[in-house]
Amino acid sequence: MTFSFETVGRISSPYKEKFAIPRQPSLAPSVRSQVVLDKRFSLNSVQGLHEFSHIWLSFIFHQHLDTPMKEMIRPPRLGGNKKVGVFASRSTFRPNPLGLSVVELLDIKQAKGQVIIDVAGADLLDGTPIVDIKPYIAYVDAVKEADSGFASEAPKSVEVSFSEEVAQTLKKAKDGAYISTVIREVLSQDPRPAYQREEGREYGVKLFDYNVQWVVSNSGFLVTSVC
Repeated sequence: MTFSFETVGRISSPYKEKFAIPRQPSLAPSVRSQVVLDKRFSLNSVQGLHEFSHIWLSFIFHQHLDTPMKEMIRPPRLGGNKKVGVFASRSTFRPNPLGLSVVELLDIKQAKGQVIIDVAGADLLDGTPIVDIKPYIAYVDAVKEADSGFASEAPKSVEVSFSEEVAQTLKKAKDGAYISTVIREVLSQDPRPAYQREEGREYGVKLFDYNVQWVVSNSGFLVTSVC
């Protein structure tokens, strides 16, 4: 059976590439994004939504539309060494490229004829299509006794520091303090693939309008360049 859906909007986020996006929502809680609804929706469509502190975003893994589904995948939480079934994971390589994230609702406004929902903690690539929005309801959506399998604990974070040059660059930048916080939260999740964990190796990722580069040392990650 086949179904066809229309998107309700797209997200605008600091994540300009897939690499380094946190593997779950809220792991980088300071990251602010905007859900920009299509012009066919007015403020009537979100009336009452402001009463909720969090919302669910249903989205499409749009960069994987032509990627074959994998029945068995290697979750990063298992070090990339053990396979589990696709339905026992949150892998992007799914039978249907659908994702689900819970985010903090910050504000709802309208600009240039479009409804904009400000959110925090989203783990979505810039431009990700949104197919539905629902309120998060704590007494049914949060199951305190739930067993989370191989992801029963939050991932360990990595210490992130900045070179003096980078610290000065961000200090002078507009919203530099916010950008510094986002870089620290994102990199602390250790976005490196399990097979690329050599000490001294340099990595890079695009965040906001910056190319952020860092190196690995015994003490953690050192951000060496932001340009």
